Amino acid sequence: MALMLALNSSELDVRAVTVVPGNVTAQQGLENALRMISLADRCDIPVAAGAQHPLFQKLITAEFWHGKNGLANIDLPPSKCKVDPRFGPDLIIEMVRAAPHEITLVPVGPLTNIALAITKDPSIVPLVKEVILMGGSIGGGNVNAAAEANIYNDPEAAQIVFQAGWPLTMVGLDVADKTLFSRKQLEQLGQTHGPVNDFVYAVAKYLVELSTKFGWAGTPMYDPLAVGVAIDATLVKAPAMHVDVETRGEFTRGETVANRHGTIERNVLHGDHYVIEGLDQVTPNAKVCVEVDAERFLQLFVSRIRGK
Repeated sequence: MALMLALNSSELDVRAVTVVPGNVTAQQGLENALRMISLADRCDIPVAAGAQHPLFQKLITAEFWHGKNGLANIDLPPSKCKVDPRFGPDLIIEMVRAAPHEITLVPVGPLTNIALAITKDPSIVPLVKEVILMGGSIGGGNVNAAAEANIYNDPEAAQIVFQAGWPLTMVGLDVADKTLFSRKQLEQLGQTHGPVNDFVYAVAKYLVELSTKFGWAGTPMYDPLAVGVAIDATLVKAPAMHVDVETRGEFTRGETVANRHGTIERNVLHGDHYVIEGLDQVTPNAKVCVEVDAERFLQLFVSRIRGK
């Protein structure tokens, strides 16, 4: 849904798609990306395989939520497009170097490929225009009480990306939970037809019906919202904060820990105890989305997919 929104938005020039394992394996994800790019008739866009697993842990896939093929069990026609032979992180490095200060990265899965790119070539960091990622939360997780799935799937990669020092916007679980795509939007989408329109309708129908089973009023538009923010940053309110990713906690591994106040207490050891001697400023490293104009975003999504 995020990819189709990007392809249907004239503000964006989609230069490449790199695939990361997460909801499904890397191989299945690559096949899905190729079929979707083919469906949209955009074989001009390179589609590259990337990491095959997270940096330091085993992969966790989520067919339970996304269907056995990760595309709501919709069987798209075989792709007319060919896979790009380059390794995803290398493709990112190459494209950023070729177009300095022009490329916005919009990762909507685990951050493994982005972390690999900047670990291999840190000099691309100041050349990236911005990073808008779907992941994290400052109000509790969905994998468990603390962690959101994309960050939980590769916390070490996420910490590398958050600490890189580039302009970064975090479109988190908590704000995207407010963008519920319901039967109302589904009906609007069903009024028009075309290969992409019908595909997105089928995916949305699967997700809306799944969410109904769990008593929700609609399906949250997590990944599409990140693309929405790339199209129009005024859709969200996103104050600057310092965010770290917890990589060790027993109950909190994968949590995005945001400093809301911009300060930490300076504790100085005096004999057998510490004394707070002041407050130290903390430098923000991310804009963290806290509010969204959900209705405006949902209408943007529906109208773009319908080609209006």
